[in-house]
Amino acid sequence: MGFCQPKPLALKVSYTPTAGYFTLADSKTAVNIVTDTADNKVVQIAAQCFVDDIKNVTGKQAAVIHTISSAKPMLIAGTIGHSALIDELIKNGKLNVTQVKGKWETYSIVLVKAPFKNVPQALVIVGSDQRGTAYGLFELSKTIGIQPFYWWADVTAEHHDALYLSPATYTSEPPSVKFRGIFINDEDWGLQPWAAKTLEPETKDIGPKTYAKVFELLLRLKANLIWPAMHPSTKAFYHYPGNIKVAEDYQIVIGSSHAEPMLRNNVSEWNEKTMGNFNYLTNQQKVDDYWESRVKESSHINGIYTIGMRGVHDSGIEGVKTVKETVPLLERIFVAQRDMLKKYVNPDINKVPQVFTPYKEVLEVYDGGLKVPEDVTLVWPDDNYGYIQRLDNKQESERPGGSGVYYHVSYWGRPHDYIWLCSTSPGLIREEMMKAYDMQARNLWVVNVGDIKPAEYDIQFFLDMAYNIKPFKNSAYTKTHLQNWVSNNLSSKDAGKISDVLWRYYQLAFERKPEFMGWSQTEPTTPTKLSDYNHFYYGDQGQQRIDAYNNLQQQAKTLWQNISPARKDAFYQLVYYPVTGTALMNKKFLYRDKAYRYAQQGRLSTQLYDSLSRASYQSIIEETKYYNTKMAGGKWANIIMAQPRNLPVYAAPDLKYEMTKSTIAWQVQPEGATLNDAKLSLPAFADGDKHFIDLFLCRDTAVNYTVQTSAPWINVSQQSGTLQTKGKTEQRLWISINNAKLPAGTADGAITIKSGSKSYSVAVTTEHAPKGYTGFIEHDGYVSIYAKHFDHNEGKNGNSWMPIMGLGKTDTVLQANPVKVDGGMKKDPADTEIKQQAALSYSFYTTSSSPAEVKLYTLPTLPLNNNFSMRYAVSIDDGPATMLDFKTVGRTEEWKQNVLSNSAVRSVKVPVLSTGKHTIHIYMIDPGVVLDRMVIDLGGLRPGYGVLTETRAR
Repeated sequence: MGFCQPKPLALKVSYTPTAGYFTLADSKTAVNIVTDTADNKVVQIAAQCFVDDIKNVTGKQAAVIHTISSAKPMLIAGTIGHSALIDELIKNGKLNVTQVKGKWETYSIVLVKAPFKNVPQALVIVGSDQRGTAYGLFELSKTIGIQPFYWWADVTAEHHDALYLSPATYTSEPPSVKFRGIFINDEDWGLQPWAAKTLEPETKDIGPKTYAKVFELLLRLKANLIWPAMHPSTKAFYHYPGNIKVAEDYQIVIGSSHAEPMLRNNVSEWNEKTMGNFNYLTNQQKVDDYWESRVKESSHINGIYTIGMRGVHDSGIEGVKTVKETVPLLERIFVAQRDMLKKYVNPDINKVPQVFTPYKEVLEVYDGGLKVPEDVTLVWPDDNYGYIQRLDNKQESERPGGSGVYYHVSYWGRPHDYIWLCSTSPGLIREEMMKAYDMQARNLWVVNVGDIKPAEYDIQFFLDMAYNIKPFKNSAYTKTHLQNWVSNNLSSKDAGKISDVLWRYYQLAFERKPEFMGWSQTEPTTPTKLSDYNHFYYGDQGQQRIDAYNNLQQQAKTLWQNISPARKDAFYQLVYYPVTGTALMNKKFLYRDKAYRYAQQGRLSTQLYDSLSRASYQSIIEETKYYNTKMAGGKWANIIMAQPRNLPVYAAPDLKYEMTKSTIAWQVQPEGATLNDAKLSLPAFADGDKHFIDLFLCRDTAVNYTVQTSAPWINVSQQSGTLQTKGKTEQRLWISINNAKLPAGTADGAITIKSGSKSYSVAVTTEHAPKGYTGFIEHDGYVSIYAKHFDHNEGKNGNSWMPIMGLGKTDTVLQANPVKVDGGMKKDPADTEIKQQAALSYSFYTTSSSPAEVKLYTLPTLPLNNNFSMRYAVSIDDGPATMLDFKTVGRTEEWKQNVLSNSAVRSVKVPVLSTGKHTIHIYMIDPGVVLDRMVIDLGGLRPGYGVLTETRAR
């Protein structure tokens, strides 16, 4: 007799006969899957998928049958109350279902002895409901090696001749979030043309054949919700009756986006010529009829109804101009819509799933006093760039309808689209969605995934969190999840190396997404500009990023060449293309930067960078062509476009520059200097520093040069060389300091670069920390500190700054915790009150006396709810605390720059900091603030972009 255990135990599979294990497939045959024909269609679908999965792994043909047979090993799959077989086992005391019965989407996998006469044992999958049963079958599929993206990313199964399952009972827990799914959006350049031309030419659209594949993926990911594609390129979901049937068959809940009330696709279904304006004030009857017909049509499906009203396509509601006018109109609309739901779906309106999404301008209306019915789920949106705009306050958290989140890993709109590649940081998804979960937003999570591809990993990460939040509570699990996913989908042998490549890919894109590298914007569309990376200081930020991407690109290429042939297509689409595409986009713009900037200096090397920029653009075209035509034998033709929306960022690089004509044959430029400086010098050297000197030709000639140093403690990477027009037209010398030969105290020296009668002298200076001092110290006029390297982290009043690993530009950030619905500090707390709060402390040393500006960089998170702002306070040397607040409202220019750079910056100015040791205290005021790093400008900070290396004495 088999009984369910109170806690889940891991399912294990063996490939050789093992005592007590159940035979799924052996050298001759495979298990039969027994279902009740009366059970829901999704159970039959999942059972057939499992049959196919066994064949994919072992080559053995199993079967779905509907009668008990002792001829072969038997797997019984069914739903409590819907399967006579399962109900009989329960009735006869063979199956204990107390751990699953009555729960949401829960299942048990249990080995039952003597379930029926002449049957010695059977493996039983029992679901609390139909999706629970299907999830149990798909969990078994995953256990034997079939990953959720096996079809969508060509993750071929590893072959095994036999499969044996451990006998331990496995009982799932109810999902962490009730409704979990995806929103297919902006499909014009990927999913729609692929479906229309490649997968489903008979429909010439995203139709039932495509949705069947989507819905199978969702079930394998243990998701249950779809917001269907809805752009003008795609006909409405309800246009094809087959779509409705396939959703019903797969038991996928149909919802609709914030702009599509009552399951209507306004873009496709509202005809202004025949129906008039989509205006409830002037055309109420037509609008009501339009909604009512869909409610009547959809009354027997699994649906979640979006209530309210906006414009036809992601625009404000028509007919009203102010919030004051909009509030009563929307409340009137609520009444009409809910009356329809009562009439056609369920007289008990509390049993009809409904959502209201206060997206964009609707949030202002909601804050203007809009009363949303208590049983309706409030779906809080992010700001389209991964930062949740708002979560429940105390009053909202007590609503029976609960709340949820609408999130983006793909977006079309201002300040700039990112619909080409998917590079949203898993660390950011984890931080924001964990915050949402902790704030009780647990009723619905939906993520805008664009075309599904190439967002595969972010989709799985998001939905894995939604299904089982527990392991994600530890932020260290973010990296573990990625490595596990790589091991399962690509290579267990190289999982560490591949996951390192992907992690670095996400890190670099968090600094700046590839779609943002043109420093251009949309709505309105602006031309691309030179980037903010400094090519002449901080070790050449532009080249450092190029080098990082070159290294990443080479690692991906090597791994692709060495990976199993069966997984090459999967590796290409999941790793190689996004990594290579991002690298090429960065190089296209950073090499263009160099071409422009070097042309101004008359460098002959300008042409090299011009050609490298053009070549990077061409390589993107070629890699995209391979993806669409060669990869997986052309299966994904038309799924990805290298120039979605034809925005300037995707175009060939603009390389219209003028070369400065120079009368000098060759020149020298030290890091941090300009060609016009009367005295050439390098930035001061501290322990471990390296700085560069560029030598370059300006005219068609050849130059033999030598390099001499004034002291033995100055190291130069090259002592002599030749510059020539048809060879190397420039040379970068790297300068470092040999501490063993350095005299005590500071030291000055020089480097002389000479060719013939022409010579340049570059001054070299050093900086030293006070004897015995280790820690942060002024270097070249600034101090750089990462938030994670605090001296003290003191919690108070139950609050603290909590480290979150795998997030931010420094890979670990500090979040003001706990997140909560109320209990924040008053608007203007006194200094003594501030200094009683949880605090971080950092010490640093200045080597000169000067005015200072302390710049603090946080993630551009948004207030938890309308009770909070985004405040923290800073005190220097125990002086008065200065309150800082980085809250933004609406789509301001500051907000735009914040989301493009994933940083919000605030600063405190200090009239003078004397030479010596100082301390910064950062006090928690509002929960949810996420501190990444800080820079103290003592007069030496130069323009640049991204993270500065910490300045530390060692």
